[in-house]
Amino acid sequence: MSSQDKSVELQTFDKWLKDACNNGAVPVVTGKNGDMDTIGSAVALSAAHPNMMACGLHLGRTAKRMVESLKAPFRKLSEHQTVWPKNIGGIVVVDAAAPGQVGITLPKDVPICILDHHATCDWVLGENDLLLQWDVRATTQIVDEYLLNYTPASRTPVVRKMLLAGLLTDTARFRHADKGAFQTAVNLLQDDDIDYASFLESVETDSTSPSERGSLLRGLERAKSIDSGPWNIVHTYSGTLEGRLASLLIGTGAEISLVSRFRDGVTRMTARASRHTTQSGIHLGEIMAQVAQQIGGEGGGHDGAAGWSGKTDRIAAESSFIAQVALIPRSEN
Repeated sequence: MSSQDKSVELQTFDKWLKDACNNGAVPVVTGKNGDMDTIGSAVALSAAHPNMMACGLHLGRTAKRMVESLKAPFRKLSEHQTVWPKNIGGIVVVDAAAPGQVGITLPKDVPICILDHHATCDWVLGENDLLLQWDVRATTQIVDEYLLNYTPASRTPVVRKMLLAGLLTDTARFRHADKGAFQTAVNLLQDDDIDYASFLESVETDSTSPSERGSLLRGLERAKSIDSGPWNIVHTYSGTLEGRLASLLIGTGAEISLVSRFRDGVTRMTARASRHTTQSGIHLGEIMAQVAQQIGGEGGGHDGAAGWSGKTDRIAAESSFIAQVALIPRSEN
């Protein structure tokens, strides 16, 4: 998308947002995984107008720590007992490629705007709805671009820290960054009131309990390496911290890591890929979307990080993912 196209979309979004705020409250709803990108995007965007409030079903570990340490406004929602404001002018959903990725039922007959950077999109939009789906590394980049151009005064140190934390985590500490991601980082750091090294340390500080460390170690012990077509996959299963375990496996030199979990009748798969692997043709988000088409459930994500969840047996879900990977040819880069 060209800079001119982005400018036009931001102008349309600004009008949509102002109309929504004039008509009532505007919840800014996060994806149900509660990762730092979705939480940071929602908190930052909500700073643009007093009628907006960041809210969602779940706060991930890093996001919860950042919200608490920065005293950032965020309202937890209930999956079954959510009470919405009486007058809602519109709803903004950030970092969710499908309605199921929100985890709650949204009010009907309310205009919706989707801000997202995933490769897939399963939203069905009405005439009053809006979609901004940019090819960027993190949703926080879309939000900061809007704030820079339309409400620069809202970019307080807290807002910029939330945005920077989302950018850091979604690019795997810039290992999956591109020129645009680095430019966003420069914009967020330009006022010299954020010490980057100290801030990075605060984001990466994430203690684990003895039981969680044990779960990670058992997951590593169970890991198996297989070839799927031209690709190598290291896969295992775990009861918790699947994303961290998947990243640890990539750290061992794996091209693709896959960690699965079965809990309360639901199977979940989390996958990671090295930057070299994504440059050679792998897009995990598209693969997880294909898995969802094949066996049901919901799947999607980024080229180097993606997930799937559904009712299918764990072994069958893993087999579907492995089979989809085998279909991807390796390109030279």
